[in-house]
Amino acid sequence: MAFGDIGKIVKNVGGGIFNRTLGRLTGAGISTDSRIVQARAKWSGRSDKTDWRVRLQIPNGADAVYNSILANNELLAPLVPSRGIFWPLTPAVVIQHSANYNPLAQTHANYPFQAYQNSQVDSMNIIGEFPVQNSDDAKHWVATVNFLRTITKMYFGKEQQSLKGNPPPIMHMSGYGDHMFSKVPVIVNTFNVELRPGIDYISTKQSNTEYKQLTGADAGEFLNSSESQTWAPTLSNISVLVTPIYSRESIKDFSLTEFARGDLSGKGTDEIGFI
Repeated sequence: MAFGDIGKIVKNVGGGIFNRTLGRLTGAGISTDSRIVQARAKWSGRSDKTDWRVRLQIPNGADAVYNSILANNELLAPLVPSRGIFWPLTPAVVIQHSANYNPLAQTHANYPFQAYQNSQVDSMNIIGEFPVQNSDDAKHWVATVNFLRTITKMYFGKEQQSLKGNPPPIMHMSGYGDHMFSKVPVIVNTFNVELRPGIDYISTKQSNTEYKQLTGADAGEFLNSSESQTWAPTLSNISVLVTPIYSRESIKDFSLTEFARGDLSGKGTDEIGFI
């Protein structure tokens, strides 16, 4: 197939816009491969059960947390379908498992005796890029940052009495399929947002009402201060440090034999994932 023929095919597929990546895939005869279609990173439209993107979600059944954070919240409305945030591009995830031993010194011995103490899954760092190409993406970026700000704070101050004093909520971490991360209960320790220099920003409004700009001495200020407008970078880096956390009750259900078989990975509706 000649390059010109590939270009015609790509033009027909892409609605008149030549896409070099799609052109190479078409030339190789794999542009319609379902594996490639499913692997494309998107901000939305991935409600199917095969979504393997890394994400942090409010657990199912945590109605009090959901109602206090996402329900009737225009700012976080883009996160409602996913019940939390996800990385639209494949992030770097640093995982470390530890088995801790206590060296016991013995008299007249060359080597200490290693007494087992415990095992643990250390904190995991998730580092990924967030691209923003339009106003909808910008709304999603703003909601993501505000969501992370929210889940790293406790219920305090003028909170309703039933929630006052509660620590930051526990999230469920999922990603990469059933036997990697599936409903792993985690707490968010820290998060970092890198706003890079030399990057364009896209404006987004958290309201459907149009702004009215003042004239004269007040030019450049917005008339209605109740409206909100935010500028999101077209490319930024967001990293989140999370730590798995399990209750004493859930640890009672652990079995090394079942864990080795993958039966405790969190595939069930109400299960939590041990990693």
